Amino acid sequence: MLIPLILSGGSGTRLWPVSRKNLPKQFLELAGKGTLFQQTVARTQQLPHVAAPIVVASEDHRFLAADQLLEAGIEDAAIVLEPLARNTAPAIALGALQALQRDAEAVLLVLPADHLIGDTAAFVEAVQQALPLAAQGWLVTFGIRPDRPETGFGYIRRAEAIDGHGFRVEQFVEKPDLATAESYLADGGYDWNSGMFLFKASRYLEELAAHAPAMLAAVREAHAKASIDLDFVRIDHDAFALVPDKSIDYAVMEKTQRAAVIPVSCAWSDIGSWSALWLTGDKDADGNLREGDTMPVDTRNSLLRSHERHLLATVGVDDLIVVTTPDATLVAHRDAAQDVKKIVEQLKAAGRSEHSLHRVVYRPWGSYDSLEEGQRFQVKRIVVKPGASLSLQKHHHRAEHWIVVSGTAEVTCDDKVFLLSENQSTYIPLGSRHRLRNPGKLPLELIEVQSGSYLGEDDIVRYDDVYGRA
Repeated sequence: MLIPLILSGGSGTRLWPVSRKNLPKQFLELAGKGTLFQQTVARTQQLPHVAAPIVVASEDHRFLAADQLLEAGIEDAAIVLEPLARNTAPAIALGALQALQRDAEAVLLVLPADHLIGDTAAFVEAVQQALPLAAQGWLVTFGIRPDRPETGFGYIRRAEAIDGHGFRVEQFVEKPDLATAESYLADGGYDWNSGMFLFKASRYLEELAAHAPAMLAAVREAHAKASIDLDFVRIDHDAFALVPDKSIDYAVMEKTQRAAVIPVSCAWSDIGSWSALWLTGDKDADGNLREGDTMPVDTRNSLLRSHERHLLATVGVDDLIVVTTPDATLVAHRDAAQDVKKIVEQLKAAGRSEHSLHRVVYRPWGSYDSLEEGQRFQVKRIVVKPGASLSLQKHHHRAEHWIVVSGTAEVTCDDKVFLLSENQSTYIPLGSRHRLRNPGKLPLELIEVQSGSYLGEDDIVRYDDVYGRA
């Protein structure tokens, strides 16, 4: 059984301000149709005899992953929730243990959820070439044939050929400086380390037992204590906290004697920075990659990305990254794109929310957009998906006014349950138990006006929640 294992725990800090902790890059539409996560899942469906995927995701992103799988037509995936980040080696071990519950001979195709592949046919061919090696017990990685001296990737040095298409791995090499990267390109025996793998689940666990036994024991304990929550496999927090933080390269691939590489040219990118996205995109005659309402004048070789209803104009600039969102704007030189993460670090240190939250915040029931905020008031635009419901709750410090813009709202307020249609409104007094539900088949949109002494999202007492939130 060939089982895709989609690793979806990344935070994508180098693509701030579009990618943020609560909505990272894998769940965004950055290039082509669908999000990077959905594109990754769709590629696996091109493989013959492929099983439903296993997704290892952050607990914070569980509903994003579930919703996007459903949008992609995948209804039988297993979603394993990491209670905290512990790097790729433990995440893959969780996926391997989960896969062995389906099939003792399961073969895992390990794919990061946030990569872009332009040539799916070449990718599928490479996977099929790797399958015989995996059957022989090799741990196969996919090396991307380099087309430039890249300093942002690790490299793989190929050794002798094995089984027609693959090579034994001689060495994994850290990210080089420019001169070294140029020598690798000239040598012709090096490939970029893609972070994609193919191997039998049992073989990976054997190698982990040999090279990182403490890690494997801790992961087994955490997985054994997992609980089923709705459609999710929730890994035990306390047990997983004891798992060492280590990548698969350090834990296994650099130590095993059975590492193989399949070289492939498939228009691959890890979309690791805005510069990487600029490289992959379709540009105008002046070399500009443009998204949204943009107006470049005397502007060349730049990435310009504007959010909806916002004109982004540039004059007399070259080699810039300019990205706007409703609550933040980034201006950077393309050569400094890797340093965008430093802004995220400073936002965290300053206690600001822009590193983790967008103005539009997504919830399992829909989303809300904070339109205006002042002393003792806040205005939000709330969208509730058809059939979805917010929790039965109350607030200690604020009252709320709801005005329906479109759709139908079912409102619970203490002992009353009633319907509101377009242009109708209601008042939710401070301290009242209330719930908002969309009983219709179209999205419910309403404007919420909050007023009170404290308007934080933590002023909430939940009595009943279909999504299992506390």
